[in-house]
Amino acid sequence: MTDPLALLPLAAASRGGSIDDIPAHALVAAGLTLLQRSAPLVRALAGKRAAILLPTSPAFLLALAASEGRGAVFVNPLASPDEIAYQLADSDVGAVFTVASLASRLPAGVLHVLLDDAPRSAIVVSGAAMRTVDLGSHFALELEGDPDAPGLLEEAAVVYTSAMNGRALGAILTHRGLLANARATIAAAELAPADRVLAALPFSHLFGFVVSAVAPLLAGAFIATLPRFHAPTALEQLERGTTMFVGVPAMFIALLAALARRPQPFRRGSLRLCICGGAPLDPALQDRWFDATGVELRQGYGLTEASPVVLFDRLPLPYARGTLGTPYPGVEVAIRDPATFAPLPDGVAGEVCVRGETVFAGYVHAPDAPPPRGLEVHDGWLRTGDLAIRRTDGAFVFRGVRKAMFTRNGFNIYPREIERVVAELPGVESAAVSAVPSTAHENNIILSVTGSATEQEVRDWCARRLSTYKMPTTIAVSAGR
Repeated sequence: MTDPLALLPLAAASRGGSIDDIPAHALVAAGLTLLQRSAPLVRALAGKRAAILLPTSPAFLLALAASEGRGAVFVNPLASPDEIAYQLADSDVGAVFTVASLASRLPAGVLHVLLDDAPRSAIVVSGAAMRTVDLGSHFALELEGDPDAPGLLEEAAVVYTSAMNGRALGAILTHRGLLANARATIAAAELAPADRVLAALPFSHLFGFVVSAVAPLLAGAFIATLPRFHAPTALEQLERGTTMFVGVPAMFIALLAALARRPQPFRRGSLRLCICGGAPLDPALQDRWFDATGVELRQGYGLTEASPVVLFDRLPLPYARGTLGTPYPGVEVAIRDPATFAPLPDGVAGEVCVRGETVFAGYVHAPDAPPPRGLEVHDGWLRTGDLAIRRTDGAFVFRGVRKAMFTRNGFNIYPREIERVVAELPGVESAAVSAVPSTAHENNIILSVTGSATEQEVRDWCARRLSTYKMPTTIAVSAGR
């Protein structure tokens, strides 16, 4: 018999943690109650996946529990209607958990569940029918099992990424991989029930989900969410009892700017750990953050296909600014020759390769279709497409990327994806995307277009079809043939 705590949502609910003062067990109980009390939802999910289109909020855990144990597609709230429609169709989604403000982006006719009033109630929308389901009168959730049970080797989440060839691919993450990564986070960050974590990253972003949600809940800690990042508000939270904050470089830059605009210095309070990921971290930013707050800004490295964290400057080891840290507990990391796959000695740059139970289970594809081309797994080793060196002390230093991508505000930007979308606009003969370094945003997106389309037509086209973070910073149009 399967241990119930081998399922991610049940494991997250078993240790006494909470999100915005709502106990995790109450959120999971409400999600299971939603399944029990909504026959249309159960029918819509029969043989299909669920999708979660939600801001960072307690409702995310409820939705995961209501996904009936199947892999839930994590959809970024910044995604465009076209991107959402593609992900739902590609992953064969039967129902979407969302809120009213995002529901208009969904394709017509898809069953969706509005969680604006979660965990008290939910509204199931099926065609023209709307039914409110009471979630507040459920029986208490009693969970018994091994708190350290390995997660099931079954789908827990699907996250779209790796659009190097022009289309995002649905990476399949298992209960085992995500739970293993979250437990490694507890060890690496020394998380405990007394911790108070400020969650400002989207839970649809696997770094935000695992490090600022699942790991703290497994540790029995408290999570405070910030659905929309606002630097002055985040500063207030950091000074009022927060012990751990997880962000991307652009967030820490914005926090320092907000701090510089006010007369009083930072009041550290209980803050003990700040973690930065999602993009390369400038050591100068680490210096500025420490000087302003007295707290080290520790860097992590990972990717969706690794569930996601691979390297981290973990506690209580001495911190080496400018490095990615050392391998996460239970994760093997090697530097290999990109051409021959041969292991390379310390100090020589090569491709970062990862092995362990956190490596993903492949990409979503139809049963009768060949797997799509994304990142490769060779003899159990995930080839990340990233370059680094390993120092003699075991710490890794980032050296760039081999794959066709760059980052902006902590999100991956794939030039071929933007180029494909723009090329579909009538009047465009060719499109090319490049990156220009930006201190505040890592990179700006430069789009060069040839054809008869105007700059405004290109901009409007992109606004309807691309996530907001993929919008070109600058558009240059030249006449075609």
